Amino acid sequence: MSRIGRLPIQVPAGVDVTIDGQTVTVKGPKGTLTHVVAAPIEIGKGEDGTLVVTRPNDERQSKALHGLSRTLVANMITGVTAGYRKSLEISGVGYRVTAKGSNMEFALGYSHPILVEAPEGISFVVDSPTKFHVDGTDKQKVGEVAAKIRKLRKPDPYKAKGVKYAGEVIRRKVGKSGK
Repeated sequence: MSRIGRLPIQVPAGVDVTIDGQTVTVKGPKGTLTHVVAAPIEIGKGEDGTLVVTRPNDERQSKALHGLSRTLVANMITGVTAGYRKSLEISGVGYRVTAKGSNMEFALGYSHPILVEAPEGISFVVDSPTKFHVDGTDKQKVGEVAAKIRKLRKPDPYKAKGVKYAGEVIRRKVGKSGK
């Protein structure tokens, strides 16, 4: 049995979980998330208000989906209660970010400013011209939006200029030596 998959999922007070066949809907104080659990995996309500994820057999595919399905549902519950946040930093001369309503505008050394619109369920928080956060209830969507923003100007390996995650360590390269 999967070490992660066999653990019951605790449902905190204020969170409503609805199971309709393979579809799991989680409603909480921060919003609603829906996920369709993969076919061989079954999810049900256990005793004392927990959720239990089971698999019908020990086939390789079922084993792989067991822990994944449990973690995805647990992430949904965490998302609607606490939410997720990805922090990013900008380093480089003249590189900055400004808030434009619910969107953000970046100056990243290109000939034009770059406007990033917030997708549904995602919000941006700008702390300073070089630090900002991506917030949301869906862990996958928060990470995806943060990765797209980082991709606008990846950190340069020589001077570490660009957009990077907070706490990310950039391996620096040595420039070529002059004669």
